[in-house]
Amino acid sequence: MKKTVFVTGANKGIGFGITKYLGLSGWRVVLGARDEKRANDAIAKLKALNVDVAGWVKVELSDLDSIKNAADEINAKYPEVNLLVNNAGIPGNMAHKSWETEIKDIKETLDVNYIGTFALTKALLPLIQKNEGRIANVTVPSEVSPYWHPLAYVASKASQNAMTGIMAMEFQQNNIPVEIFTVHPGPTTTDLNGNMSLPGFHDIDTVGEKFAELINDGKSHQGEFIELYPIVEE
Repeated sequence: MKKTVFVTGANKGIGFGITKYLGLSGWRVVLGARDEKRANDAIAKLKALNVDVAGWVKVELSDLDSIKNAADEINAKYPEVNLLVNNAGIPGNMAHKSWETEIKDIKETLDVNYIGTFALTKALLPLIQKNEGRIANVTVPSEVSPYWHPLAYVASKASQNAMTGIMAMEFQQNNIPVEIFTVHPGPTTTDLNGNMSLPGFHDIDTVGEKFAELINDGKSHQGEFIELYPIVEE
């Protein structure tokens, strides 16, 4: 069985970089995306690099029905998936101070970044377990950074970090053959942060290549929080 990965938010940004370099390192890739045209554009770029693209699956993390449909499709079409990369997410309003943040923004960001990610992980867990696979969550530190700390986004990722740690512990306690860990790419220039580029920032290719190296290192990372590049002072 060829190693096969499903990456959410794979059509652009860090998700595309991860998909590209996993593909270049021998993985068969399945793209998760919300928009058919963007998915097909990404697939064309990947195929031009001779990446083995199995296809794409529509998934909207704010919609539980969409998540269920995506999981059903993956089980039916791509039953060999043994790596789930939970990359997709929304930034929330990064311009607001914590006390200015709207409750609506908190809820919307949590719905996608935490609840949506949890729901997809839960829905695909039986398949990942059957294939004795891994789950890698793209996230940020829960600790508050003085340089970058949008409340809605950081709170949603802190929830995702808690989910990862608890699942890792309980997988071990219950002898579930699944490995789960979190990966912090570090400061990266993407449209999520308005293509911010400051000292210490990296590009999508640099992050994608290092992520692929981590996935392919042959080591166990159960429950770990792995920083590819730490946040630096602006």
